[in-house]
Amino acid sequence: MKITVMEDEHAFDVAAAWRIIGQMLEKPDAVIGLSTGKTTGNMHAIVSEIYQKYPFDTSRVTIFNVDELTNLDRSYAGCCYTMIYDQLCKNLNIPDENFIMPKTISDDFERECREFEAALAARGGVDLQMLGIGWNGHIGINQPGTPFERQTWVSPMDPIFEEKVRRETGVDPSYPLGGLTRGIVNIMQTRHLILIAKGAAKADIIKQAIEGPVTTDIPASVVQLHPNCEILLDREAAAKLTL
Repeated sequence: MKITVMEDEHAFDVAAAWRIIGQMLEKPDAVIGLSTGKTTGNMHAIVSEIYQKYPFDTSRVTIFNVDELTNLDRSYAGCCYTMIYDQLCKNLNIPDENFIMPKTISDDFERECREFEAALAARGGVDLQMLGIGWNGHIGINQPGTPFERQTWVSPMDPIFEEKVRRETGVDPSYPLGGLTRGIVNIMQTRHLILIAKGAAKADIIKQAIEGPVTTDIPASVVQLHPNCEILLDREAAAKLTL
């Protein structure tokens, strides 16, 4: 496990952006997993800016997101499909058939999980996963307590995020929401994993995930067992680590 600490947030965003671009340049048919949220927006913008200035062939690159909301239309700006498409795919000229995402509305989400994994497997598996970490240590939408052997599934959202989504969409509290997420075992099969975090709010959970025991109580702690994992942080997120 390699730990890289950048001096500030901007340096972090640039470094993370170049991790994505580097994978595309190294392997023109790379399969790359992304994450959405406050950590990733700026780095995706930098990827797009670099591509606009120095375009390269992206016709064989496959992009997907590690998770997706369920039972919400893609017109909702918070859907992962919409964010990744707007932030990256349309700017990098990624062919539509190379943007692999599960449906947000389905009468059979177990089937959607199987088809999502089958589509990634058909392209040779995942080369790079940029993996965010939640305030409670979740990865994807695998919440604390998720078994490490869990395959891709539909998980409950964390309560804070679910409250935000319900507030923004106005859906009734009784309306079922969740997140179709790659399972922990599927994430761990990625050839190169980069766990990313920035800001002081992530310092405590980063310390627990990286220097604490490997436990399902902190799903992100499983990355300690990955054979090719980098932890990419800014100085604030790394502040409590013993380096």
